[in-house]
Amino acid sequence: MCEVRPIREEDVPQIHQIETLCFAMPWSEESILHDIRENVVARWLVLDDGTGRVLAYAGMWLVLDEAHVCNVAVHPDVRRKGYGRRIFQALCDLARENSMVLMTLEVRRSNLAAQALYHSCGFLDVGYRKRYYEDNHEDALIMYREFQVG
Repeated sequence: MCEVRPIREEDVPQIHQIETLCFAMPWSEESILHDIRENVVARWLVLDDGTGRVLAYAGMWLVLDEAHVCNVAVHPDVRRKGYGRRIFQALCDLARENSMVLMTLEVRRSNLAAQALYHSCGFLDVGYRKRYYEDNHEDALIMYREFQVG
């Protein structure tokens, strides 16, 4: 049975593998480890299949009252099963539980599937970062969601 849980150090090799499969510019294992060990504002979640296999993960940084999403990915072998929605909704819930009032992210302009997920979770388009991605100089769409306070 799948469960969303906080990341553990032993998850990092699997997360790095998913990063490599999903992104043109993946985070290194060292960067992920540094984020979870030493970055006091970092929060990472994984979706575990119940046997220790990581199916999806998501990470964010909590700064003041704003959550900034830095990573969301689903292993390519298990896409289109609702795992992306499940991990992303858990990340939104965690932001709200931590009293965040705003959540932001950047997504490639060409990544329409991710944009559809974020829109369905209440995110709005607010602008672009021109030539944001170093690998192909693609623009990033900036999205955000506000949470009701109190």
